[in-house]
Amino acid sequence: MSAPAVIRIHPADDIVIACRQLLPGTVLHQEGVTVASLVPPGHKVAVRAIAEGAPVRRYNQIIGFARQAIAPGQHVHTHNLAMGDFARDYAAGSDAHDTAMATAPATFDGIVRADGRIATRNYIGILTSVNCSATVARAIADHFRREIHPEALAPYPNVDGVVALTHGAGCATDSDGENLRVLRRTLAGYARHPNFAAVLVVGLGCETNQIDGLLAEPGLSALADGPRFHSFNIQDTGGTARTVARGVGVVQALLEDANRVRRQPVPASHLMVGLQCGGSDGYSGITANPALGAAVDLLVAQGGTAILSETPEIYGAEHLLTRRAVSPAVADRLIARIRWWEAYTARNAGSMDNNPSAGNKAGGLTTILEKSLGAVAKSGTTNLVDVYEFAESVRAHGLVFMDTPGYDPVSATGQVAGGANLICFTTGRGSAYGCAPSPSLKLSTNNALWQRQSEDIDINCGDILDGESTIADKGAAIFRLMLETASGRRTRSEQHGYGQNEFVPWALGAVM
Repeated sequence: MSAPAVIRIHPADDIVIACRQLLPGTVLHQEGVTVASLVPPGHKVAVRAIAEGAPVRRYNQIIGFARQAIAPGQHVHTHNLAMGDFARDYAAGSDAHDTAMATAPATFDGIVRADGRIATRNYIGILTSVNCSATVARAIADHFRREIHPEALAPYPNVDGVVALTHGAGCATDSDGENLRVLRRTLAGYARHPNFAAVLVVGLGCETNQIDGLLAEPGLSALADGPRFHSFNIQDTGGTARTVARGVGVVQALLEDANRVRRQPVPASHLMVGLQCGGSDGYSGITANPALGAAVDLLVAQGGTAILSETPEIYGAEHLLTRRAVSPAVADRLIARIRWWEAYTARNAGSMDNNPSAGNKAGGLTTILEKSLGAVAKSGTTNLVDVYEFAESVRAHGLVFMDTPGYDPVSATGQVAGGANLICFTTGRGSAYGCAPSPSLKLSTNNALWQRQSEDIDINCGDILDGESTIADKGAAIFRLMLETASGRRTRSEQHGYGQNEFVPWALGAVM
């Protein structure tokens, strides 16, 4: 089945979306308009006259305001559509409803840790307190990299790998400031993560982010007393070479115990999925994002958890989430994070409308409002049950929101620190991304991307445009792939070795 020339999302919309490149003179019979100029795939065509300054609607929601009068058939994009202020009806809880729980329980083959938590992968992690110990941490991990030393992990087939997650912070910062608090919360979330069978933390010795301070984070003092946590400093150990050798010895001693794990069926309620979109295009809100939303609904019905994030990329669509909040308090927490971001960008001489990116715009997205409305589709239709700050431990089951930047590596880092044991990442332009220790599934929004970059994509949602699949059917396929991946099926990004360099804690505040 061939794709239609355009897609209309809502009867009240002022525009339709081109499913292929439209040439001047193309007649859109169903809309009763003739295309006036070249319109690239994924871009918008006006279907009615729009006065200068009037709002323009997609999804029956405002995506911007006309810079000038727009005639039917004209291309609608950055040259004639702009941001503008308007009131949102937050109507807290007005669309909240009971969630129907699944009658047929779903399971995946997970790893049950000694404390009862469930892992989807089995890594040994090397974390750093400061940038100064990053080289040592990577050298320790490189000793066990299969592509460098295939013999090192050959006796341990149940260990997924040894990964060094390094960063560029940890010093030259306020010892009582927000930047250090967020870094420690992030590192603590990774140290506690069930996908790590054991963790080694390597410091320099004189940094602001002392390992003792890190151990004061919730849950880490008990972890430090057990066999799966080790730490030391380069200065105490006696330099780089001695520290690398000591680290290799520690990891080697941990491998035998880590290898003893066995997978067993566990309820899907133990799955916590971080939702991401990067390199979005005009199709993201039509295909991959709503399909992922359908999968999220299936996950929530099983008692699982989905984490929506990227606060700057729900801006202008936050009212769709507050209306699904289970209480006014939850809605207020989300609105408070929006207000924080408005103030944050203002004091840094920025604004919330400095998005979409160049690639997003080339793919058909014009304003952050348009991008956000498509991004929110990843969340499905269930209630918003809680709101968390960056890297906070997620305790609730159901759909939750975590405040993060829109930059994907930072956002996903926060989600994994919060407990996400799987990431689902939609892309329209083509993202290459992984997220150790949690596997990352990538979903393409269009067939052209799938054909061009299938080695990086796990499932294609472009066939929704062609009518060869429905959002519901694709959502069911994504949910099945979630379960298979949580059971050990390797993702494309895992096959390519992504994951270590994508650990990026959120850097806030001044570098001193």
